[in-house]
Amino acid sequence: MLGIRCSYTAVPARWLRPNTLRSLRHSSQVCPALCLLLASALLAGCGEKIEEFGGPTMGSHYSLKYVPGETTPEPAAIKADVEALLAEVDQQMSTWRADSDLSEFNRLPAGSCRAMPAPVLELVRFGEQLSVGSDGAFDLTLEPLLDLWGFGPHSRGERVPTAEEIAEVRQRTGHHHLRIDGDQLCKDAAVQLDLNSIAAGYTVDRIAARLVEQGVHSYLLDITGEIKAAGHKPDGTPWRIAIEAPRDDQQVAQKVIALDGLGVSTSGDYRNYFEQDGRRYSHTLDPQTGRPISHRLASVTVIDPQALRADGLSTLLMVLGPERGMAYAEREQIAAFFVTREGDGFVTHSSPAFARQFDGDQP
Repeated sequence: MLGIRCSYTAVPARWLRPNTLRSLRHSSQVCPALCLLLASALLAGCGEKIEEFGGPTMGSHYSLKYVPGETTPEPAAIKADVEALLAEVDQQMSTWRADSDLSEFNRLPAGSCRAMPAPVLELVRFGEQLSVGSDGAFDLTLEPLLDLWGFGPHSRGERVPTAEEIAEVRQRTGHHHLRIDGDQLCKDAAVQLDLNSIAAGYTVDRIAARLVEQGVHSYLLDITGEIKAAGHKPDGTPWRIAIEAPRDDQQVAQKVIALDGLGVSTSGDYRNYFEQDGRRYSHTLDPQTGRPISHRLASVTVIDPQALRADGLSTLLMVLGPERGMAYAEREQIAAFFVTREGDGFVTHSSPAFARQFDGDQP
């Protein structure tokens, strides 16, 4: 390679709308504010290149870009492994397919137990941690409420329910109704689990770990908008993503950041909502009221070494809102980027952890 000048052939950047899941992550848990600027390049004539593939998954899309290592299997084998893991998660956690493990648990009456796959129990435990740590702002048992408002897999259309309807459904929500007994998940009320706020992030972490096992140490992985990147491209530049400005009419980069060994998740309320009588109703529900959030926070992006944590925390902070969310991020040292509505525009705020890591990056 000495003395050879390697040139790159740029592939046009693509903007992908993240998290439009139907089979796994339904619209209520969409994290629509993260738009990816996946600028990829091929190293021409130098032997090293970026491999790339993708396809449909969870009602949306996944994509993987990676630099093969010396012992990395052929791309077809990598793709087969990735899609096998995606299929496994779908079979275990989908709320949109009737034969999934989660759907079968959800159909059980109060007082029932069912043996569940270890990954499902892992996510239930993680969800319980977030719920306890946030005084109930995060909740994995909201599916009946999501259906009631028209955002769930079994909804009958978007509408504003009555206070009585909300109160009745809320009796069947709450982590305190769940219990893990060995390999069994039990419920003392007819609760229905919805893992869509953390399942995609979990899947990103699992596939990223598998890539490392296969000798891949440089990659950019996107599953329905949940992101993780590590290493560098062949030219030595980092993988970059763009945090999208929360606009309904077009996709505009709010901030571009470089990633290495980090997961990214964004939650927002500006693409999945409905309006009735001049009022806007977000798909993000507050577990403590059973109603859509109504504060000024338009989107929040969380960056964490674990895509699972980033995924769950972005939803949690979105529920808390700008003031309580920032206080939580500061207390827990979370790298979070908040976009709030101010009049006809938007104002951005970085948590201290985010500012230390990323506020020097140029958009």
